[in-house]
Amino acid sequence: MELLLKKSIENLGRIGDVVTVRPGYARNYLLPFGLAVPVTKANLAQIEKERARALAEEKARVETLKDYAQKLAQASVTVEGRANEEGHLFGSVTAAQIADALREKGFDVDAKAVRLDSPLKEIGVFDVAVHLHQDVDATIKVWVVQAKPQ
Repeated sequence: MELLLKKSIENLGRIGDVVTVRPGYARNYLLPFGLAVPVTKANLAQIEKERARALAEEKARVETLKDYAQKLAQASVTVEGRANEEGHLFGSVTAAQIADALREKGFDVDAKAVRLDSPLKEIGVFDVAVHLHQDVDATIKVWVVQAKPQ
């Protein structure tokens, strides 16, 4: 089923794109939530105006996020964990812990934006990617250190 997107949907398309989706996805999700409309000349004209406005907003948002990514790339965070003598952590450092450490430094980053291949399980310095937008990524330094004995 061909539809015209009214909003950008990740992994499907951007506003104004004509996409082909399964009828159930269109009937149960895209059409009821107002994310897409049938392809007609009137809808194409209306969406084209909205698309121009949305692209301008998106461009401004990406520029703002690029500036934010540069500030974020200069930051480094420290996460403490208990480890044995060889430097292996008893637990692991997760994306949520890194996001919390970034929030303490004043960066509002969601845990879903922190991209780890696997949790960090050793003491050391790691480069961790932070995904802010499909076009904007930043890399931060994460220092995993031994927790102070209590």
